[in-house]
Amino acid sequence: MPPRPAVLTKRTLDKDLDKITHAEDAAKHVLRRLVPPGLGLIFVGLAMLFAGVYVFDRPGAMLVVAAAALAGYMAMNIGANDVTNNVGAAVGARAMTMGQALIIAAIFEVLGATIAGGEVVKTISTNIVDAVQVPPALLGWIMMAALMAAALWINLATWMNAPVSTTHAIVGAVIGAGISAVGPEPVNWRVMLEITASWITSPLIGGLIAAGLLYLVKTLIIYRDDKIAAARRWVPVLVAVMAGGFMAYMVLQLSPTGRFQSFTIILIGIGIGLVSWLAARPLVLAQARDLENRNSSLRVLFKLPLIGSAALLSFAHGANDVSNAVGPLSAIVHSVGIGGDAIGHPPLWVMLIGAFGISVGLLLFGPRLIRLVGEEITKLNPMRAYCVALSTAFTVIVASWLGLPVSTTHIAVGAVFGVGFFREWYTRHSKARIAYIRRKAESFDIDEPEEPNIHETRRRYLVRRSHFMTIIAAWIVTAPVSAALAAMIYWVMFALFV
Repeated sequence: MPPRPAVLTKRTLDKDLDKITHAEDAAKHVLRRLVPPGLGLIFVGLAMLFAGVYVFDRPGAMLVVAAAALAGYMAMNIGANDVTNNVGAAVGARAMTMGQALIIAAIFEVLGATIAGGEVVKTISTNIVDAVQVPPALLGWIMMAALMAAALWINLATWMNAPVSTTHAIVGAVIGAGISAVGPEPVNWRVMLEITASWITSPLIGGLIAAGLLYLVKTLIIYRDDKIAAARRWVPVLVAVMAGGFMAYMVLQLSPTGRFQSFTIILIGIGIGLVSWLAARPLVLAQARDLENRNSSLRVLFKLPLIGSAALLSFAHGANDVSNAVGPLSAIVHSVGIGGDAIGHPPLWVMLIGAFGISVGLLLFGPRLIRLVGEEITKLNPMRAYCVALSTAFTVIVASWLGLPVSTTHIAVGAVFGVGFFREWYTRHSKARIAYIRRKAESFDIDEPEEPNIHETRRRYLVRRSHFMTIIAAWIVTAPVSAALAAMIYWVMFALFV
């Protein structure tokens, strides 16, 4: 009897279609993960073409084009790892969505890098390893090795969800490559001592300022009987302080040296602060209308200053951390006799590669670390997040003005820890908080809870100690690992190309 022919039933057809659908979904999932790296490669190629336009037919053009590719790659890694510092607190406090945060950060990163990034670039490119004492040919290879080593380490750290310091990475890499090439003599150890001291003090300063701001917010607004009235009075003042301080910094950055005296700059800051207070006051009054006298209502009133502080912090980060990518590139450009007017002053096209690279990196890869800083170290609401962002921005701005390549990561995470540890202390010891709880208990005619501020905090901490120790460990190893990796890369480059 001949075999029966196969019959294509509806059930068989459905199974086959399901398999095809699953295969298509799997392919889309794989391809979706390849889109950001592909776009990153496109940006690196564009950076090379951009540099090639400016250095075409010039001596050392190939070295500069290769360095531009590494600088673009480094800048993207900075954006991917450091975007947490800028908007992590705002996203963690749910004051803005991830998309809104990334767009704001990208715009203000570019503005900060191009407007105010030059002073710190000078420190990275010329002051760590004395460019005068190093032959130009060797200086170019030292900076190439430093760029590659720092970028690889930051890429690995981002993949491991570790918010390391990109400043530590590039400074350590420059020192490691420089010592491997010419020994320790050209290293400016005095500048290194200043930078190292700033690495230690800046997160402490950021944490103290954040804790102080939170103390004022709690004392003046949160633990008042009429919270909304207190917020209507003080939120416009906070906006004015932020705007006035930022404008004073901009005048310092953009005006020729000596044009304005310190007193004049202070008056300009006060004037802008007054205008900002007048502008913010009706907005806050409108937002406060019909709000209940509850802590949750304060979240609405603090959205405006929190978004402003996140934008300000993105500007400050671009001004300080763009040097980590374009400082070595600037040194290479000058080592081959191409570019700016003086050593340590990079051409505009060099700054643009770093500025747009940071923005591309944060847009493509930034969300990986935002939740760690914004949500997992300690719980942030808009009031705490505002204190973190403003303290970080002002600390970074002052460091950029002084030309110190401080770690924005250190300061931002230090501010988050400062807020968390202050909350632990304040919950246990604040007389204002205890008095507020007692007034509330009396107003609702309930028994006063025994030791209302003790039991919960004895059961749990408000700061996760595991994250504290992990981040501190990552900070400690970043500079020596980058230095060792840069030394090895320099030896390989020297053996292959020099």
